[in-house]
Amino acid sequence: MRVMLKATMDTEKANEIILSGKMPELMKNILEHLKPEAAYFGPLGGRRTALLVFDMQDSSDLPATGEPFFTQLNAEVEVLPIMNAEDLQKGLAQMR
Repeated sequence: MRVMLKATMDTEKANEIILSGKMPELMKNILEHLKPEAAYFGPLGGRRTALLVFDMQDSSDLPATGEPFFTQLNAEVEVLPIMNAEDLQKGLAQMR
């Protein structure tokens, strides 16, 4: 299932990881693990935020998906099922 993960990072903890030089490796590891089809980073609500769109094969993948954000960045994490335009059209066609 295609999902979007939104990780809103704790500013103090993210500052610590950035200043230690560990942020590039942490993000590289997360992206290699999740293999997102899209990854965006920027300030949302004044806090560093990552938006990652990827395929979650099974709900049991959820702990390994969120834990790096929780444990390393003290982030607030949301995982939402989402669709692209093609998925939406397919779903709407099934409603007939």
